[in-house]
Amino acid sequence: MKCVAVVVLLSLLSLGHSTPLSSCDSLVKPIPISNEDMLGRWLYIGGSSDLPGSRSLGHLLTSVWLDVTATSQSNILNLVQTQRIYGECSSLTYNVTFENSTMLIEQPFYLKEVYLATDCSDCLVVYEKVISGSDTFTSLLLFSRRKSVSTADLVMLKRQAECLRMPSPIMIDTNYEICPDNISPSEGLIALNTLLEAKMGHRVAKLLDTLFDIFVN
Repeated sequence: MKCVAVVVLLSLLSLGHSTPLSSCDSLVKPIPISNEDMLGRWLYIGGSSDLPGSRSLGHLLTSVWLDVTATSQSNILNLVQTQRIYGECSSLTYNVTFENSTMLIEQPFYLKEVYLATDCSDCLVVYEKVISGSDTFTSLLLFSRRKSVSTADLVMLKRQAECLRMPSPIMIDTNYEICPDNISPSEGLIALNTLLEAKMGHRVAKLLDTLFDIFVN
């Protein structure tokens, strides 16, 4: 137990060493992005989130990709999200509103997504806020058109997480197999809302997050 306590203490101390605020302004200021820039396939590289279960899930995910396509409405985009967990692939689909460089979902939960600076020409850095009932969660996510990015890009993402006072990002192992395109997707917003509303599950997920961060990192 003493060893565990020391590990937890060191982890908390490491989070306390953040990037000076004076250097954070440009790193966390939202940037403009067009509908056309959003379209196409994005491979998930890694990220940080305080959503219950996100830390443990980050260690279990072996691949995620998004396919973003236009619809007949100029301000509506369709997203297909496909992920592999323990060798099993699944897929979700949902529509989002995209206007003024901001992605929005208003029902059955609220989601607002803006985009932050990156030196990677084919990357997307996402800062996301989710409100479900009385709960508010934030996430910082990195996507790329490629399976891997440079060390400098990862360092920049870590600095952005520090500026936002978020835990250090968990990155996906680049040696992975992408899930195929022919998986029939489920209705994504219903599935995501079910997870957000599972309060008892949140407590268990938070415990798992702590254990994974202690013993896996």
